[in-house]
Parts: sequence; structure tokens; C-alpha cells
Amino acid sequence: MNVLLPLFIGAPLGCGFVIYLAFRNRDDKADWIANVCMMYLAAASLWSIKSLSAYGVLTYRMGGYAAPVGINLVLDGFSLLLLIIINVAGFLAAIYSVNYMERFTAKAKYYVMFLLMVAGMNGVVLTGDLFNLYVFLEIASISSYVLVGFGCEREQFEASFKYMVLGIVASAFILVGISLMYAATGVLSMVHLSDIAAQGNVSGCFMLAGAFFLMGFGLKAALVPFHAWLPDAHPSAPAPISAMLSGVLIKAIGIYCILRIFFNMFAMTPMVPFIFMMLGTASMVVGALLATGQWDYKRLLAYSSISQMGYVMLGAGVGARVIASGGPAHVATLAVLGALFHLINHAGFKSLLFLTSGAVEFSTGTRDLRKMEGVSQRMPVTAAAATAGSLAISGVPPFSGFWSKLFIVVACLQAGYNFLAFIAIGVSIVTLAYFLKVQKYAFFGGRKEGFEKIKEVPGLMCFPMIVLAVMCLAMGLLAVSPLREAILEPAVKVLTKQM
Repeated sequence: MNVLLPLFIGAPLGCGFVIYLAFRNRDDKADWIANVCMMYLAAASLWSIKSLSAYGVLTYRMGGYAAPVGINLVLDGFSLLLLIIINVAGFLAAIYSVNYMERFTAKAKYYVMFLLMVAGMNGVVLTGDLFNLYVFLEIASISSYVLVGFGCEREQFEASFKYMVLGIVASAFILVGISLMYAATGVLSMVHLSDIAAQGNVSGCFMLAGAFFLMGFGLKAALVPFHAWLPDAHPSAPAPISAMLSGVLIKAIGIYCILRIFFNMFAMTPMVPFIFMMLGTASMVVGALLATGQWDYKRLLAYSSISQMGYVMLGAGVGARVIASGGPAHVATLAVLGALFHLINHAGFKSLLFLTSGAVEFSTGTRDLRKMEGVSQRMPVTAAAATAGSLAISGVPPFSGFWSKLFIVVACLQAGYNFLAFIAIGVSIVTLAYFLKVQKYAFFGGRKEGFEKIKEVPGLMCFPMIVLAVMCLAMGLLAVSPLREAILEPAVKVLTKQM
């Protein structure tokens, strides 16, 4: 199975180049190639669950050279979780793109950048060394800059430029951090760096590098106060790209990298978890409050992503704090489990919500909630899917978001952070309030004049929304065994070092 690991990177890269070289003017061929490629990647990521269970951690040595000299690709429980998120969400976004991207020119070139972005994200979560993590991160980032501005309108160009400038700043921070790590140790292999940190051979370069990593990857993850680019970039992008950016990208090149580096590569100290909890709490509160005042459907969803990533950081911070202080292992496990559970849940319901916003804009031509009343009467599939996504993200039982938020809240209470648990519950109530606003203004109420001729979006746009809506309910099953043991617990064990 380990020989298939390079295909998670090679397949989308190869298909992207084939589309550009041979089918750049053949949109129908590009549709087929991109969707078949993403279907293979989604199936391979799900099949990897069985392979990881059977063989344990899988390693592929590029060129046959072992680390730290060679480049290794490593599949463990945590990278598997992200592979599933990236490729399943990518497959559904690619299907949605077949009809949605007809309104744009150069659809074949869109698929080229889409596949490059997927290849970059897959590379980030599979690579075993910091420099190649940076290389793959740049592939994913540069592709996303192009995709945000793909509409070629003034709004898209402005958002893409802002995103690119702050993305370059983030990349510079990350590169400086990597340089400091290399200067201090002479290696960039994550396993070797982890061994050095575990032996206590930590210099001031390690701490300074950690600060640069936190700022750089915090920008990529759009955590408060590093969030300024996200509310412009995500609404401006085409809907399937908005779904990938909020549902996948900020996790793969932001949250994943933060958790991987600070849990697995550095020795956990009490200060780092405290910073995690403060960043998480600030992101939860600020994102939710800013989302409440939005009337642009996609901008509201963008601010909501900031808030939901706060839950992930809060859960991770509480777990890390318990680990650093030598507290009960079951509390740390529950907190990290809640964080990772919310990570995969958010990929489902936020991708769904961005696809529904794209469907509404596709049919009505507007993103202004005040101009959409009565859409549910003409677009029942979209309205039902949006309702499922709204209930899931708001933490209403039995939808998936309820269970992951419950784990985080219970972990906060068991760890003694009652005030943080209260804030998490309060933010969830605020989230429900602004999604009730979405339901009221976008889908229900009286029918607006001029909307008499709107109709449901094509079937290839409905299909991903239906699948994701079902997942918003079905993913609650991850809270119980054996699905939790197969998908979530291997990732938890990697971060809590129970392997």
C-alpha cells in the first residue's frame, strides 16, 4: 500500500498537466478527467482506512533514501483523517463544478488549478519533512490565489491580491521558522526533530521558530487576529472553491500544520496550550459576532468559518494543557477527540453551506440575504440542504456538530475550564441565531418579485449538496464505536503520542 502514497500527489499533478497540455480548449474532456481523478483520490483515501488498520503507519521513501537524507511520505492516523477530508470534499466540489463553472470562461484551466491545489494539500499532510511541507504548501497557496480571482471581476482581483499579500507574509514567517530549525539542528525531518526535542536538546532557535510557525500557520488558518484576508477571499471565489477554502484548505495548510508541529515535533510546554486556548476563544467569539451583522450570504459563512476553527483550537488547547500539566489522560484524549471530530464535521457542513450559497446565487444572481425571501418555494433541494447544514453547524442534536461541540464542552468542564465551556455554549447559541436569520431571509417568507422564473439548480449541483446533507446527520455516528475507532481514534493517538 505504501507505494500508492505518491499517487495522492502524482495523480492530480499528472491529470492537471494532461488537461492543460491536451484539453485546455475541451471543457467536456476536462470535466471527465478531473472528476475521475478526484473519484480515485476519494476512494483511495477511504480505502487507506483499512490499510492503516492492517499495516500500521505507512512510509514511502522517495528514491529509496531514508530520512533525514531522503524525502519520506508518511501516512499515519492524523494524515489519513486530513486525506479523507481533502479528497472526499474535493470530489464533491469537482462534481458541483461541472455545471457551476459553465458561467466562467476557461473551465479547463480552472480544473488545472483545482487539481494543483489538491495535490499541494495532499503533499502537506503526507510529507515527513518541513522543507517539502513548505513546497507543497506553496503549491496549494498559489493555486488558491488564482482560483479566488478566477471570476476576473474587480471584487475577485482585489480579494485575490489581499489574500496573496497576506499569504506571502505567512509563507515568509514559515520559511524563517524552518530556517531557524535547520540552523539549530541540521535536519528537517519531523521525526528527527521530534527526537531532538524529546531529549531536551532545545535551543532558543526552537522557541523563536515556534513563534514564527504560530504566526505563519495562524495566518493560513485565519485565526483571530490573523483573519483579515478570509472574509474577502472566500466570498469572492467561485462557490466550489469557497467550499474548498473554508471546508478544507484552512485545515490542511493551517490547523493541521499547527497541530502536527506543536503536538508531534515540539515538547509541549504550558505556555503553548494557553496560547491555543486564547486564539481559539478569540476566534470563536469574534467570528460569531462579526457573522451576526452580515447580509452577504457568503461573507457570513466566511466569518462563521473563523468562529468554527476557534472550537478546534480550543479543544486542542485544552488537550495540550492537560498533557503538559500531566493531567488525566482521558480528559486530554476527549479534548483532542472533540477538536478532530469538529474538524471533520466542519469540512462537511461548511462545504455544504458554501455550495448552497453558490446554488442560490447561481439561480437568483444575488448574495444579499434581504433579496432572497421565498427561495425555498422554487429551490426545495437547496433549501433542505441549507437547513441541514445550518442545524449541524449550530450544534442542534442529532446533527454532527452537536456531538463534536459536546465533546469539547465536556472536556473543558472536566479540565476545570468552566468559563471556556460557557463561552463555547454561548457562541453556539449565537451561531444558531445568525443561521436562523439565513433561513428566514434567504429561504422562507414571502416570494420576491422577479423570482417567479427561478428554478432548482441542475442535478450535478444538487447531488453533492444531498450527499453532504446526509453526512451532516450520519457523521454523528463517528461519536460511537467502531467508526470512531477506525477514523478518529488513530488521529487522536498520533497527537497524544499513544502510538
